[in-house]
Amino acid sequence: MNDIGLPFIVLATAFALLVFALCLMGVRRFNLRRALGTVDASICTAGKSWQMGVCRYQDNDLEWFRLVSLSVRPKHTFRRSSLELLGRRKPTESELLKVQPDAVIVELRYEGQPVLLAMRFDAYTGLSSWLEAGPVIGVGTWR
Repeated sequence: MNDIGLPFIVLATAFALLVFALCLMGVRRFNLRRALGTVDASICTAGKSWQMGVCRYQDNDLEWFRLVSLSVRPKHTFRRSSLELLGRRKPTESELLKVQPDAVIVELRYEGQPVLLAMRFDAYTGLSSWLEAGPVIGVGTWR
């Protein structure tokens, strides 16, 4: 093999793997958004930076997936019974650059730790309805 052939094969293979990974991320994103109960939402936990992702409502859990990832597992899973909705607010000036346009910041507490979600207002109303639809503490079998 000549001197040009081997580097070309290595670069072509790396490019093909990159394209394949991008296609897998696209399929993952499509499947996440296709499922019922999913909304675009950025997250900020424990004072860390904002990360873009997708929230998915399950029966007893709120799952959050990274936007750019190949993993099919959620990055964060919040039990419905341990989530407390504190309220919503408009993004601050510094947050405007880090969250999606027309987003509201939803302030939650999960097991005593603050959690911020940035989502559209209609997604916020869905989240608040989902949280309020759960059984009252002391009633039911899971709280």
